[in-house]
Amino acid sequence: MGERWLVAGLGNPTRRYAGTRHNAGFLVAERLAERHGADWRGLTTRTAAFELDGRTVLLARPQWSINLSGRPVAALLRRHGVPLERLVVVQDDLDFPFGAARLKRGGGPGGHNGARSVHRALGTADYTRLRVGVGRPPKGTRVDEWVVQRFADAEEEALPALLDRCADAVETLVLRGPNRAQDVLHTADAR
Repeated sequence: MGERWLVAGLGNPTRRYAGTRHNAGFLVAERLAERHGADWRGLTTRTAAFELDGRTVLLARPQWSINLSGRPVAALLRRHGVPLERLVVVQDDLDFPFGAARLKRGGGPGGHNGARSVHRALGTADYTRLRVGVGRPPKGTRVDEWVVQRFADAEEEALPALLDRCADAVETLVLRGPNRAQDVLHTADAR
C-alpha cells in the first residue's frame, strides 16, 4: 500500500457559511475532490479520497465549528494511520492579501482559532499548513464579522484561479515535496 495523506480543509458547516472567507479551507478541499471525481461521505466529518500516482489522499471537511476542528482532524489521523508529516491543514489567513497563499510547516496558529484547536488536539505544530490569504478587514469591521462574509465581487471572479493554484500546490506537495509546492504558489504570485 502506498503513502497516505490527509488534507483537512477548515471551515464552518451549514449553508449560512458556504462561500465565506473562513471557509477557504473547505473550498480548496472541494476543488481537489472535484478535480479527482472524489465523492464526499460522512456526517460529522465529510471525507473523500482519491489516488495520486500510487498515493492515497484523504480529504476532510470537519462538520464542527471551525474553532473545534482539532478533535476530528486528530481522530482521522489515528483512524487512517497518517503520520504528521503527511498532514496538510488548509485554512484562511488574514495576514495575507486575497490571492496570496503560503505553505508552512510548524509555527504558531497566529490568531486562527481553528489552527489553535488542531495544534491543541495534536499536541504539536509539526505539520504543514496551507494558508490562503483572505486579507484584513476594512477599518471599522471586526475580524469575526469579516471572516464570515462572502468574498467581494472582484474576489469571486479571481477565486477559481486561487483555488486551482492551491490545489496544484497540494498535489505538488504530495508528489514532489514542499519546496516544489511552495514554488507553485510563489511563481503564481510573481505574475
